[in-house]
This record gives sequence, structure tokens and C-alpha cells, in this order.
Amino acid sequence: MLTIYGSDLSSPANKVRFTANYLGLPYEYRRLNLREGEHKQEWFLKVNPVGKIPAMDDAGFHLFESGAICKYLCDKAGSTLYPKELQQRAIVDQWLDFATLHITVNVSKVVYNRLFAPRMGQTPSQESIADGLKFLEQQFPVIDKQLGMHPYLAGNQITLADITLLAGLDPVELAQIDLSKYTNLVVWRKKLQAQAFYTKCHESYGESLKAPAGK
Repeated sequence: MLTIYGSDLSSPANKVRFTANYLGLPYEYRRLNLREGEHKQEWFLKVNPVGKIPAMDDAGFHLFESGAICKYLCDKAGSTLYPKELQQRAIVDQWLDFATLHITVNVSKVVYNRLFAPRMGQTPSQESIADGLKFLEQQFPVIDKQLGMHPYLAGNQITLADITLLAGLDPVELAQIDLSKYTNLVVWRKKLQAQAFYTKCHESYGESLKAPAGK
């Protein structure tokens, strides 16, 4: 049995769930109570010695890092979500890396400081917020232009690059990151958020904040 370990507030963990849902793979989802340090307990460290989420247990085969897990699941299912042809896969990897390194990383700076730092009694870093927003303003137009030429990031069909970007953008409303001027990106995002692989995880990222941790 495939088990995915995560937290509803973890975009990387949600990315793994989006992928498994899209592929139609049956799995058990185990929410870890991060506030109580469940991810640092001995039993979980046997699954992921780094003590972070997401992690996966596929009938005794353990894997961590969301990108590695998603690629594994795609190959396990033999899905075109992560194509096998060399050049097609390279294009998907290109946009997957762009979404991870240029979009998700900078969204996370803003999300952490505007959303999570105050909840944990920490002082938000205005410098980090400004830095994240500056880079996003430079990179969102690249994504918007690409989605104006193609219905999906890597071409005419959905791939793991789209799911990666979708998960990275999930908290933008709560972090007050405005996407409205990026018309193609907004249309693309709404289209994917309406699909079953997304709604089986949640209707919106904000739902996660309504539930107690670990529930």
C-alpha cells in the first residue's frame, strides 16, 4: 500500500497528493502533527531520516523530496504526466525547475513571513517579503507569456510542471500576492483548480487553516 506523509499546509506535500490523485493511484494519506514534532519521532525518521515532509512509503520503499516522489509516481503509473521521451522530458524538467526555483521559492518567502511567522509569534522579515515580491514580478511575466502560447507550461498537455507550479501558487491569496494582471496564468490556474485531482485534496489552500493541526 502506498502511504503519503504530509501536512495540509505543506505545498510540497500537496503537490505529491495532486500527482497521486491525477494518476489515480490509491494511497493512504497520513497527516503529521508538526507542532507536536511527529515528524521528528523515531518511527518517522525510519521513513525519512531528514525528518521532513512529504515522504512516501510504497510497500516498504521509502522516498523523500516532493520532486523525486512525484517523478517516481509518474513512472510507476507509466503516465505522460512525466514523459519518457528524452526531449519531451527535458522540456518538462525545464519548466518544472523554473516553477520550483523561480516561482515557488519566492512565493514561499512571502507566505512564510506574511502568514506563518505571525502565527508562530515571530517578527516577519519585510526585507524577505520585498525580495520575494521583486523576483516574482520579474518571473510571473515569463510564465504568463508561456501560457499565452500554450495551454500548459510544457506544451499542449498537462505535465508535472503544471502540477508543480499549481502547488507552489496555492497560498497566494492568503499571502496577498496579486496575480490579477497575469491573465493567462489566472485562467490556467482556475482551470486546474476545478479538476478532480485538485478538489480531492481541497477546495482551496485556505481550508487547511480552519482545521486543527494533525486533523
